[in-house]
Amino acid sequence: MGEKIRIGLIGLGCRGAMLLEDVFLNHEDAVISAVCDVYEDRCEKAAKLIVEKTGKKPYQTTDYRKIYECSDIDAVILCSSWESHIRLAIEAMEAGKPVGCEVGGAYSIQECWRLVETYEKTGTPIMLLENCCYGRDEMMAYHMVKKGVFGKIVHCAGGYMHDLRKEVAYGKEERHYRLRNYIHRNTENYPTHELGPIARILGINHGNRMVSLTSMASKAEGLEEYIKKEKPDDQELRAVRFQQGDIVTTLIKCANGETITLKLDTTLPRYYSRGFFVQGTKGLFNEENGSIFLDGEHEKYDFSWKEQWGNVEKYREEYEHPVWKQYLEEGVKRGHGGMDWLVFCDFVEAIRDHKPMPIDVYDMASWMSISTLAEQSITLGSQPVAVPDFTNGAWMMR
Repeated sequence: MGEKIRIGLIGLGCRGAMLLEDVFLNHEDAVISAVCDVYEDRCEKAAKLIVEKTGKKPYQTTDYRKIYECSDIDAVILCSSWESHIRLAIEAMEAGKPVGCEVGGAYSIQECWRLVETYEKTGTPIMLLENCCYGRDEMMAYHMVKKGVFGKIVHCAGGYMHDLRKEVAYGKEERHYRLRNYIHRNTENYPTHELGPIARILGINHGNRMVSLTSMASKAEGLEEYIKKEKPDDQELRAVRFQQGDIVTTLIKCANGETITLKLDTTLPRYYSRGFFVQGTKGLFNEENGSIFLDGEHEKYDFSWKEQWGNVEKYREEYEHPVWKQYLEEGVKRGHGGMDWLVFCDFVEAIRDHKPMPIDVYDMASWMSISTLAEQSITLGSQPVAVPDFTNGAWMMR
């Protein structure tokens, strides 16, 4: 392995292209040596950007398998469509290429098990690149939980709440995979943004685990209304009956007794939010209004809590996570408010120093499995379904 980690980037759509420009090409310990996408024009655009930035032309191909065959590629990053993530990750591990995989939900429990079994057979490192685990608020709340500020944690909540009507409706034009998913699936299709930080706080797979869930979806009206208004001449899309419910609510029970609520809200008019919420016996953290409520300190604001919205800033100096303290001093980088840079740094560092991946294969399988489990529950009239233990009992000791 050379001085810099030589990376093959697979998937050059919106996410891959953004990460390439904002993060990958600016990291001193990594170099993008190869690029791949099923669309040639995306490969050409990425290669041109790399040449402009580095002066070196990367290897480019529309066949990801050729990336795996390259002896001068140290690791691969997958930014391809959701449905290809686990399959491509498995093939990369089998080829001995460490994997950084972008987020999304799984499509079957079988593929989650195959992911874990392939890792255990090959030992090839793999990391889920869940950037929200590195968000400033999420890391501050995690730091406060570890310090016992909120007491014993009882409940957490989060969501992916983002108006994606334009992105989905113009999926044909933009060659975006979300469109086909919203046509054919009805589930919590993007669970890891909200679940990742919560799983860390609750010690999921590390002394705790998710044991069951139930999920419920509302009717699907938002996209049809949007298409009627914004794309009245698209007769093909106007004839589509979308399966994806506008609002999907998923409730999860944990082995240690905590509950988790996840919310998917992407096809109605709304503001962006991850709805991050942590509540314990001594207080709570609420991302949506930027507030912290502490027992013995804030009871007098019981009926006037709006006065305390934004009070999280009062606690930054004492409870800012050490990673973010240093980050703010050194200068926050581009990429979703700096989160993208931090998750990539951890991936590169783990490969370079032969350290365990911070978000490992067991996290990846369990977090991504929520999509297929929610789909099952919704199909069965919101019946509870069991969450598999992908650690095979090791969660009790990890």
